Formats: sequence, structure tokens, C-alpha cells
Amino acid sequence: MYIAQVFKYKYDFWRYIIGIVSVVIGVTVAQFPFVFAIISEFGMKAMYTMTETEMMSALESNETLFYMLLPFAAGLVVVILIARHLHNQPLTPLTTARKKIDWKRFWFGFLLVVAFITIITLGDYFSNPEDYQYNFKPQPFLILLIIATLLIPLQTSFEEYLFRGYLMQGLGALAKNKWIPLFITSLIFGGLHYANPEVDKLGNLIMIHYIGTGFFLGIITLMDEGMELALGFHAGNNLLTALLVTADWTAFQTHSIFKDVSDPSVGWDVIIPVLVVYPVFLFIMAKKYNWTDWKGKLFGRVERPVVITETSEAPSKYPE
Repeated sequence: MYIAQVFKYKYDFWRYIIGIVSVVIGVTVAQFPFVFAIISEFGMKAMYTMTETEMMSALESNETLFYMLLPFAAGLVVVILIARHLHNQPLTPLTTARKKIDWKRFWFGFLLVVAFITIITLGDYFSNPEDYQYNFKPQPFLILLIIATLLIPLQTSFEEYLFRGYLMQGLGALAKNKWIPLFITSLIFGGLHYANPEVDKLGNLIMIHYIGTGFFLGIITLMDEGMELALGFHAGNNLLTALLVTADWTAFQTHSIFKDVSDPSVGWDVIIPVLVVYPVFLFIMAKKYNWTDWKGKLFGRVERPVVITETSEAPSKYPE
């Protein structure tokens, strides 16, 4: 199974501590290019006089997007390298319990959310045209398309490999069950979005969406015994959001096709995706991939296989 296969590799918890520290260092170092760009443009005093929000809007939006996504790309590289060299775990078992990564599953998750967001956004646009401003400019949009297509999948893959992969397996090995890693990774994933500008604008209720999304991605990972669906879904969601609609108060300030100029508010539009839309997605995926034993896959124990070595009757901690 997806979590239990981590026992084939070096899963000591101290290795995960080193891994997380390495990720933090890698992400931090990758923020330096943005700092240098601000200093180059506005001088060293900008680091003391400008707020984080002012810095994020100081440069051209495509340039800012590039610098904002760069740390995630660096983080992804660090996670993969740490898994390979500190845990002796190749990429495939970090991704899935299948013998090879199932890219058809990735594209199913990707296209499912892309189709949903497109239909919902266009429906809202034609129903409430006063809430949108046509924002399309060919050259900036083309640059956005290149940056987003190259870097946003790296950003979402970093989050998936860190939370639904590296930490899900590491915590599962420690807790010897599935529900603890599911809850902890979902709460941390949602909690890290607390710094997003959407929270300042919409209030703490928006955290229901972020934490609920974390649970949704964790559930489909455990039920499907791999991250392919989560990788595709997350990439499709963020990529289409960046390309289709932007707003002055969102994390992604982009040269998207539309700009939301409505007065944002939070209410049932935050609750419905978590309580209605995500369960529908789960139903569709469960039917397509014949998911069974929900209780066992989400709340069951994670057992370490006992392997008897040739030279000793004592069990080997790291099976061959």
C-alpha cells in the first residue's frame, strides 16, 4: 500500500526532521532572487520601508509571479533529492504504490477540475457580467502562459510531494495508522495558506476551503494508493485559476483573461465546494477507479512487514 511501502526504505524519523529543515532552507534561499530584484529596483532601503504586500506589487506581475513560484520549484527539487539520497527512496514509490506512475490518472484529475472551473467561471461571467472586467492582452498573457505552464505544476507538485507524499508516508510510518497523517498533513497544508492575501480580504472563514482542500487531496491519495489524481487536480486548479481570473486581493496577480472586480464576500460559496463539490468529485473518482474499503484505507493501520534475513532470525528494519 502507498504508505506501508515506505518501510522498504530508510524511514527513521530523524531523517524526516533533516528533510524538513533542508526543504525550509532550500525554499528560503530560492527567495533571494526576488529580494535582489527589489533591491536592484528600489535600493536597499526598500527592505526596511516596504511591506510584503507592497513588494509583491512593486514589480511587473509576470516578473513577480516568476519570483513567487521559484521557491516552490526549488522545494520540489530538495524533496526529491532528500527522498532519494537520505531515505534511499526513488521517485515512483514516493508518488504511488503502482509499479510506475500512472499519467492517465494525472490527466483525469487535471481535466476534471479544469472542466469544472471553466464551466462555473463562464456561467458566472454570463450571469453577472458586471462582476468581471475583460483583461486579456496578447503579449503579457503569452508570457504568463509560458511562466504558468512551466512553474505552476512545479509549485503544486512541491506541495503534493511534501504533504501527500513525504510527510504522509513519514507520519504514517511513525503513527502506524492512516488517519493521523491524513489529519496532520491536511491541517498543516491549510494552515500554511493563512498568510495568503485572501485571508486578509475574506476573513478566517476562507480557511475552511484551504483545510477542506487538504483533506480532499489527502483522501484521494489514500483511496487511490498514489498521488497521481492529487497531482493533476492541484495543477489544473492553480493553473486555470492563474490564467482565467485574477483579482486585486488574490495570491496570484496575473495578466489573466478576466479580472474579478466584484466586492468579495465569503459565505456559502466557501462551504459548498467542501461539502458538495468535493464529495461529487470523490464519487466520480470512486466510480471510475472502483474504490472500496474506505474505512480501511482512511483509518486502517499501517503495518511494517517483517523480513527475516539470511544470516539472522531477527527481523530486518529495512526490507530488501
